[in-house]
Amino acid sequence: MTSLPLSEAFIAETNARDMEALEEDYAALGRQLGRRGIAIDAIRDRVADFSVAVPSWGAGRGGTRFAKFPIPGEPTNIHEKLEDCAVVNQLCRITPRVSLHFPWDKVSDYSGLREEAESLGLGFDAVNSNTFQDQPGQPLSYSTGSLSATDAAIRAQAVAHNIECIDIGRQLGSNDLTVWVGDGTNFPGQQDLARSLDRYIEAAAEIYAALPDDWRMLIEHKMFEPAFYSSVISDWGSSILAAQELGPKAKCLVDLGHHAPNTNIEQIVARLHRFGKLGGFHFNDSKYGDDDLDSGSINPHQLFLVFNELVEAELNPRDEFRPSYMIDQSHNVTDPIESMLSSAEAITGSFARAWLVEREALHEAQAANDTMMAFQALRRAYNIDVAPILAKARVEAGGAIDVLAAYRASRWRERKAQERKPVGLGAGIV
Repeated sequence: MTSLPLSEAFIAETNARDMEALEEDYAALGRQLGRRGIAIDAIRDRVADFSVAVPSWGAGRGGTRFAKFPIPGEPTNIHEKLEDCAVVNQLCRITPRVSLHFPWDKVSDYSGLREEAESLGLGFDAVNSNTFQDQPGQPLSYSTGSLSATDAAIRAQAVAHNIECIDIGRQLGSNDLTVWVGDGTNFPGQQDLARSLDRYIEAAAEIYAALPDDWRMLIEHKMFEPAFYSSVISDWGSSILAAQELGPKAKCLVDLGHHAPNTNIEQIVARLHRFGKLGGFHFNDSKYGDDDLDSGSINPHQLFLVFNELVEAELNPRDEFRPSYMIDQSHNVTDPIESMLSSAEAITGSFARAWLVEREALHEAQAANDTMMAFQALRRAYNIDVAPILAKARVEAGGAIDVLAAYRASRWRERKAQERKPVGLGAGIV
C-alpha cells in the first residue's frame, strides 16, 4: 500500500491553471516537429520511459571545505531522506529509485526499509561503498589508502565492507555496486604508482568474485581529490583497464564532474561503449574543479552532446547496453529538493533533445564530410524548447506541470521544519 507524501488532489489542483496553456504549447510544438517528420507523441513516450536515480545523500545540504549551512526541515536520517526523494519523484515522475551509501544509510532492518520505500513509490538503485572516510569504531584507518593500501589488513577491511554492501543491496533489491576510492598520493615518491594499481586490482578482484550473477561492479574514477598528486583510478583509461582486468561484470561509471576542464566527455562515452564497458553516469556539472554542481547549470550543451552519444549507443547496442543513471550533486546553497527537481528537468530535456536529432541527416552529412550540416543537425535539435514534451509526460504520469511552483505551493520544507530535528552546524573539512 502506497502512502505518498503529497496528495494527488493537490497536484491536480496546481496543474489546473496551467493545463490549457500546456495543451496549446504541446500542439504547437507537435506541428513544428511534424514538419520535420518527427512524431511528438513518440518522443513523449520515450521521455515517459526514461528514469534517473537520486542519491540519498543529495536530499540533505552539502558543504564546502570550510562549512556547511543547514536549512530548517533538512532530513536527518534515511527515513526522512526517502520522504524527500518521494516528493521529488511525485512531482517530476522520472526519479523512482534511490541510491544508498553505506555506512551512512545503515539500518537494522533492510527488508523493512525496502517496504518503507515501496510504500513511498520508490525502489533502490546501485549501493555505494565508503572507504574514503573512517567511521566510529573502525579498527583500521584509510588515511593511507583503502583498496590500494600497502597494509594487507587495511585492504581486507575495505574488501569486507564492499562485500557487506553487496549483501545489503541484495536485501534492498539492488543489482549494482558502485566503487569509488579516494586512494592516491599527495607527494611524488609517496607510493610506487604501478604497485598501488596492482594492489587495487587484486583487492577489487575479491569484491568482484563476491558479486551475484546478475550484478555489476561500477568503477568510478576521479581526477583528483582527496589525493592531489596522483589518484589510483584517476581517469577513464585507468577505469576501463581495471574493468577489463576484472571481467565482464565490471563496468565504468562516468561522473560528469570528474574530468580535467574541457575534456571531451562525449567522446569518452563513445569509447567506453565501443568496448562494452559503459556502465552508467553520475550527472552533475562543473566549472573549475567543483564536481557536484547542479546538472546543466554550467554547460547544458555538453549534457546534450553526452546524451547524443548515449542515443547512438542505444541505437547500436554492444554487450548489453544497460547504463545506470543517477544524479550526484552537493546542494550547498539551495533547497536540495528544488535542485534535484531542476536537475531532473535538465537531464530529461537533454535526453529528449537527443532523440529529436534527425539521425539520417546527421549520418549522411558525416559520411559526406559535410561539417556544417552535421553540426546543424545537432544544433537544430538542441535549439528546440522541449518543456511541453516533458510536462505532458509528467502530467500523464501524475506529476506536476511546473514542478518548482508545485513544490513551493506544498510548503513541504516549512512543514518538515516543524516536525524534524534541526541539523547541527557543520565545520567543513578543514
